Order: sequence, then structure tokens, then C-alpha cells
Amino acid sequence: MQLDICEIFYSLQGESTFTGLPCIFIRLSGCNLNCSWCDTRYANIESTPMTFEQILKKIAPYQCSLVEVTGGEPLMQDNTPDLITLLLKENYQVLLETNGSKNIKNIDLNCIKIVDIKCPSSNESHSFLLENIDFLTQKDEIKFVIGSQKDYEFATSFIKNKLSKISSNNIHLSPVFGQISSATLAAWMLEDNLSARLSLQQHKIMWDPDKRGV
Repeated sequence: MQLDICEIFYSLQGESTFTGLPCIFIRLSGCNLNCSWCDTRYANIESTPMTFEQILKKIAPYQCSLVEVTGGEPLMQDNTPDLITLLLKENYQVLLETNGSKNIKNIDLNCIKIVDIKCPSSNESHSFLLENIDFLTQKDEIKFVIGSQKDYEFATSFIKNKLSKISSNNIHLSPVFGQISSATLAAWMLEDNLSARLSLQQHKIMWDPDKRGV
């Protein structure tokens, strides 16, 4: 089996409850959405076919047990669930970051799914598959990327009406870097006593926000 790979790199996890931990990133090529604030458009045009064996050989020297499979949209490729299962069998802890538009039913239950729910300013807020909520486990995570007050209100309504079974520890609100301040988003959350976590893109704070491979 093989997959189309955009890049593989080793860095610190910049988002989710795993923020700050060393992590291997396997970025797959291709995406079915066109979010207004997307910072990985290069994943649509950069692609190298790699077998599963080549992928395992590439990540082995990093000697890191945490792996994130991301994109683009990794579930556009049919073999992605098989790669996740293989990584788990190889004793990696696996995170999957997906945009929520593809069904997650067949993802190995031992994989931690980080599912984006797109807000209005992304221009893709229609894309989320509501049925995916039924396939989330207690360890999976939800992320809303917030670029405006309208986005915040959308996320707040979604959390209150559809995510009651998801722990607030695993629900992230992340401001669009350079578009809305973290202090503004924090103030809204505190005012509403919102049961969610403010999440910043740590890698964009530590390094140049346009830097790749971090």
C-alpha cells in the first residue's frame, strides 16, 4: 500500500491537548475544502508517493512515539485508515487531524481523532458531517478555528446544542493567527463562561508563522 505524501517532519505539537510534546507529522497531500484562512495550501500541489514501508523507515530515526497524520485532508486517500492501524500496531500513539467532512466511522478506535468543525469565516461551514459526532470517543477532540465574533457565536451554539457528550477539556477554540487576538477570544469565553479550551498555535508563536516543518 502507498499514500501521496506532502511532507514528513519532526517538531513539537503546536495544537490540541498534546501541545508542547515532540511529535512526528505525516502530512498527506490533497484537500477537498478551500478554507479562507488555510495555511497549508501547498499540500494540494506537493505530492510524493510513498509505500507504508517507506513511511515507517522515514519516521523511525526520530525515535518519537507520537505521530500525527494530517493534511490537507488525510481521509481523502482510501489507504489512510490502514496506515493509522499499522502505526498503532508499531506501538506509535497516533493522532488524526481531519476537517470533519469525511466519515470517521472506520478509523481505529485507538487513534485519537482531532476533528475540525468549520466556522462561517472559513467559507466551509456547510462541510461538517453531523453523523461524525456519533463516532467520537471520550478521548477524541474537537477544534473550532475562530476568525470573527460570528464564528465564536457559531461555535458556542454548536457546543451547547450538539457537543454535550464531549468533555470541555477536549473542545478547542483557536483564533485565526493575525486575524483576531487571543485576548479578544479569551474575553468572550470568560464572559460566557464557555466550557471549552482556548488553544493557540504554539508553533506560530515560537517560530516564524510562515515557517514550514515546525
